Amino acid sequence: MQSVIPTATATPMSATAPVTHPWLPDQGDGTYINPVIHADYSDPDVIRVGEDFYLVASSFNCVPGLPILHSRDLVNWRIINHALARLPDARYDQVQPGCGVWAPAIRHHAGKYWIFYPTPDEGIFLITADHPAGQWSEPRCVQAGKGLIDPCPLWDEDGKAYLVHAYAGSRAGIKHRLRVCPMAPDGSRLLGEGQIVFHQEARHPTLEGPKFLKRDGWYYILAPAGGVATGWQLALRSRNVYGPYEDKIILAQGDTEINGPHQGALLEGPDKRRWFLHFQDAGLYGRIVHLQPVNWVDGWPIAGRAGEPVRRGELPVKLPVARRLAPQTSDEFIGPTLGGQWQWNANPQAHWYSLNARPDHLRLYPQPAEVDPTLQPNLLLQKFPARQFQVETDLDFAPIQAGEEAGLVVAGRDQFMLGLRHDGQKNQIIYRHNQVEQVIGETSARHIRLRAQVNPDGTGAFSYAEAAGFIAVAESWQAAPGVWIGHASGFSINAAKVAWW
Repeated sequence: MQSVIPTATATPMSATAPVTHPWLPDQGDGTYINPVIHADYSDPDVIRVGEDFYLVASSFNCVPGLPILHSRDLVNWRIINHALARLPDARYDQVQPGCGVWAPAIRHHAGKYWIFYPTPDEGIFLITADHPAGQWSEPRCVQAGKGLIDPCPLWDEDGKAYLVHAYAGSRAGIKHRLRVCPMAPDGSRLLGEGQIVFHQEARHPTLEGPKFLKRDGWYYILAPAGGVATGWQLALRSRNVYGPYEDKIILAQGDTEINGPHQGALLEGPDKRRWFLHFQDAGLYGRIVHLQPVNWVDGWPIAGRAGEPVRRGELPVKLPVARRLAPQTSDEFIGPTLGGQWQWNANPQAHWYSLNARPDHLRLYPQPAEVDPTLQPNLLLQKFPARQFQVETDLDFAPIQAGEEAGLVVAGRDQFMLGLRHDGQKNQIIYRHNQVEQVIGETSARHIRLRAQVNPDGTGAFSYAEAAGFIAVAESWQAAPGVWIGHASGFSINAAKVAWW
């Protein structure tokens, strides 16, 4: 895409070319290709209410947390909200890699929306809202404890409520098992210890991420097993909520290239066709989202084609107007709030940024630098949106003192940065890989355009332009995933417009 990037003034952008997203699963001919979201929406859960589908995903240490996406057809998705404005513990004011919000469950019950989610060091929490795009309640602790993860509720026909969850071995000291507990119908607390309903470590190790449902008098628990990268999707069923449960693998890689297809949501469309939306671990690109048709065979929901992933399929819902949407990426910073694609590396502080100090620009204010740049809390990031893409920003750098720096960051376990630093007299163009830094050149300019190109194998390179024409930085880089999350790109200190394609 050709994008009009503004010159170094506060004048709003006058025009932009039509946006072409780097990955569009809707093929425009009544079919879709997987993944339906080529971005790191880990551990997805989805519900349908009327003609609307709502997706929620894990967010770990990224804030705001619990992203909520909306679709009318399970293929074209847009970000509409985050259910969790901040992580409710002071420790999350600093970067906590791999901690924070793990696999959530979203449900619509008794006229409102419910999200149960875990933070594995604190316990299981509940938030509610009248609408997914609206205001969510403050978190309520349902059950405190370490290692209680991946909760999902079930309200039975008799009014009783239950919660199923798994265990994180790193905190609880046990894993490979699922527990069902009685729960207060208002979700406020568990009513007893419940029972371990399934534990067959030899056959189904790393059992986690359960989703609870009931159909035709059967209780079903859908849960991934075998590990994130190489596992399979398991279904359990019983006539009794506490079991015993029989099991069946309903989706596995088989001879396809889609590794570890599991953990997600079983759905029914308006036309009664059924679907399974799940993730695939794509390494540095995170846990990307796939969609499989489902057929009920002898009382089991068999996903994909004969239990193997389908790469391409017919659109689940045929809408009168073609949509061809994807989660937002490009941002002109023209509104009163940050776009939903942006997340901070930790709980944000009000003094980190402003959207009104300079109209139609994002202003980031300098913050103290961490020794380890991957632990810098005030990084403003968004997910990689495809296997191959380009990102560009127009930086207006106005330092007050020596040592201030700003730039474009590609962040994961490794961090790469291209930007400007003031040495007291002039601005240096710097490239950094973690704590190893190179001075690329010097400039008297305060305006610079920064660009990052990401290739299909996750390699990439930076370039910059002071005027016309970009200059390539000789050093290339190899992106790598973070802790439970994929790589991300964003800003470090004082940036302006940005466009992705």
